[in-house]
Amino acid sequence: MPAIRRYAVCGLSARGLASFVLPILGLTDRTAEGGFGYGADEDDLSQYAEVVAIVDTDADRVAEFNASLEAPIPYFADYDEMLKTVVPDAVIVTSPDHTHAEYILGALRQDIDVITEKPMVTTAAAAREVLEAERASGGSVQVTHNFRYAAAHREVKRLIQSGTIGRVTRVVMDYHVDLRHGASYFLRWNRRRELSGGLQVHKSSHHFDLLNWWIGEAPEEIFGYGALNYYGASSPHRAPRAEDPYFLAQHGSGVFPDGADVRAGLFGLHYPGQYPADRQLYIYDDEIDVEDTYSAVARYPGGAMLTYSIDFSSTWEGFRLSVAGTHGSIDLLHGRTVEGAALPDSDRIRVAELFGPAREIEVAAEQGGHGGADPRMRHDLFAGPSPESVELGLLATSTEAAYAVAMGDALIQSFTTHRPVNLPALLA
Repeated sequence: MPAIRRYAVCGLSARGLASFVLPILGLTDRTAEGGFGYGADEDDLSQYAEVVAIVDTDADRVAEFNASLEAPIPYFADYDEMLKTVVPDAVIVTSPDHTHAEYILGALRQDIDVITEKPMVTTAAAAREVLEAERASGGSVQVTHNFRYAAAHREVKRLIQSGTIGRVTRVVMDYHVDLRHGASYFLRWNRRRELSGGLQVHKSSHHFDLLNWWIGEAPEEIFGYGALNYYGASSPHRAPRAEDPYFLAQHGSGVFPDGADVRAGLFGLHYPGQYPADRQLYIYDDEIDVEDTYSAVARYPGGAMLTYSIDFSSTWEGFRLSVAGTHGSIDLLHGRTVEGAALPDSDRIRVAELFGPAREIEVAAEQGGHGGADPRMRHDLFAGPSPESVELGLLATSTEAAYAVAMGDALIQSFTTHRPVNLPALLA
């Protein structure tokens, strides 16, 4: 059994709480209550890890959480003070995206390992700084790109890696975020580019990482267009709350905050610092400055070409994937309705030989957060990589995560310049 490692958690977010803090504390009774969309599971990680500190700007939120524990976790408002006082073996970064770089770089300067939520950082420049710092440090950076771990995604990787369809020539992903899920981003800090890097970085870094992992290369160049079509001040759906179609469509979902009280999140914890009661956010606010619709094309050194599109106000959630190779093709639909019902033929992989028969692979559902991805990823992070993880390269490296960020950042540049952007140059 590996020695128990001491972790400091930077940011008591819903994801940090559900996916890391509660499993590490062994509070499986709480994770069983809900929060699976944030990666909560009933797996107990206390034999591998302990939480020795929490760093957060919201002291009241941490105090509310600590009050529910038999033994409160030491709280620090000052990150550098925590590093000097506690000297953790590693930090887990689950704070808002724009703060990731500060926490990662601070740990690397002290030769401390980092596990960080995606996106690793919010700009290509910050990603380059992290890569430079990691090379000079005794610490390492792992990024939680859990999208790789879903059963169907592992099977697609296995098919490509085994040469089933030959060399990949073309990949198309058409991604949809349903109108409930999509609206939620515009009620949070994600709606401001300075805090999230835009949804091209916050959300699509997951998709870009997955696509790069499937193709097996980092891209050379990307170009795209984007727009704000559904939300913000110019939305065609803008209306008083009682008549707002987005608000009416959320009935029972808990997406829109109720009343003028301090916003409560997962497990009933409040956000008095981040979302004060006197500053209510809405999906048509003037400050929204990120796109909700965009498309991109990218080119890879080995000859593969990528076409990617996404919108954040769809009638369904999920994606259609088509992978073409020199010897065949792979097609996959992964989707559900707004109400959560699986779409017909979802998660059936169709494999066709170029000059031969086609076959279907039906992927069995797995238990756990994000379709069983989170418990597998946590095992790799805390107990050590499984043989399958080593075979498929499931754990995302800092370089792979940097390219996922750079693709999103480059897209924003391309929207402005109407020119393709060289990706290696952004990280050089």
